Amino acid sequence: MSSTASPSLVERLGHPADARLVIVHADDLGMTRSSNVGVYDVLRGGLATSASLMVPCPWARDAAAGHRGEDVGVHLTLLAEWDTYRWGPITHSRSLVDGSGGFPRSHADLFDHADPEEVRKECRAQIERAVWWGFDVTHLTSHLGTLLLRPEYFDAYLELALEFGLPARLAAESAERNVGFPFRKIAASEGLVFPDHVVHADQGLRRTLERALVDLPPGVTEVVARPGVDTDELRAACDDWPARVEDHALLRDDRGLAELLDRTGAVLIGWRDLRDLQRQA
Repeated sequence: MSSTASPSLVERLGHPADARLVIVHADDLGMTRSSNVGVYDVLRGGLATSASLMVPCPWARDAAAGHRGEDVGVHLTLLAEWDTYRWGPITHSRSLVDGSGGFPRSHADLFDHADPEEVRKECRAQIERAVWWGFDVTHLTSHLGTLLLRPEYFDAYLELALEFGLPARLAAESAERNVGFPFRKIAASEGLVFPDHVVHADQGLRRTLERALVDLPPGVTEVVARPGVDTDELRAACDDWPARVEDHALLRDDRGLAELLDRTGAVLIGWRDLRDLQRQA
């Protein structure tokens, strides 16, 4: 008896099996005013096709005021990693704060005392607030991968994604070995839609994009950047401000990257395409 393989993600999206689809994603909308300007700039006049909002951050409401219907998801946030720039849970949950009254700065600190039910409550509140602010939320991501590192937190991530009908970013299969549980297999078995591959621009966006596009495999690949415009605010808030400024410049003005995308035959899509598929399923 012969069996037929299930259609791949690109086939379910209406493309040939060998298609190469790319989401160019801008993280950290709402973190700073500089991030808001940079993210919307690359969405409206550059290569970015989607972004995600950090609801608890001080500039998230400003991001909502500037939203014009762009493809924006929620970057579920449980950490505030910078030494001098702080934010905390919108639910004021006591297990989610450190001694300074904001989110912990590290995963180790968070995992020491974060109650899974308060994690679930906080993540739900962040999604609901984004919706209340007027965002047509297209997907979920997890700030610094926090919700993928413990099964009890991943349960909340998966449950909320399915409840709200949203696709979600998952780390690569190699990360499953590091964290010790098969979150991709679990998510797939529950019907969650997620990109086949995720590439983070940790070594510089130009180098990351060039390397990813030269060897771009069939399927849906998400490339993650963190654009921001160069301001005193960004320099004071984020130690990695030079990389954020570079991400903005490349996604906004570098025609070479656009030409490279064309040469590889890659098709740019957004998370909204995946959300439509998730909700059909």
